Amino acid sequence: MFTSTKSAALISVSTLLLIHSCYSAYEHSLISVPTNTLPLDVTLETLVSVFLLCVGIVLNNSQELKPISWSVWSGQLERERGSGPYGFLEERLGFLDIRGKRAEFSDWVKTGNE
Repeated sequence: MFTSTKSAALISVSTLLLIHSCYSAYEHSLISVPTNTLPLDVTLETLVSVFLLCVGIVLNNSQELKPISWSVWSGQLERERGSGPYGFLEERLGFLDIRGKRAEFSDWVKTGNE
């Protein structure tokens, strides 16, 4: 894989090529009769330099890929956080016991609202 120094060198070279192609296009517009087309070498140099610049930027900023398999990802979460992807479900409150609350209320009413 590319190291940061190799990708930085690729970015530098492609930036220099892009600057040179821009300068060549500027010089072509000053010297020749104004036309709507650039010479083929200037166009190719521009396209190659932009492509190399994009490749260098992507390689420079790429991070380690994350696992695709569900079991690998879930196991990694359990090791890091101590719970799986659905650990929040185990920490939520339980259901409300309606019958118990109703019985508690009826006992409270029978005792005289103490």
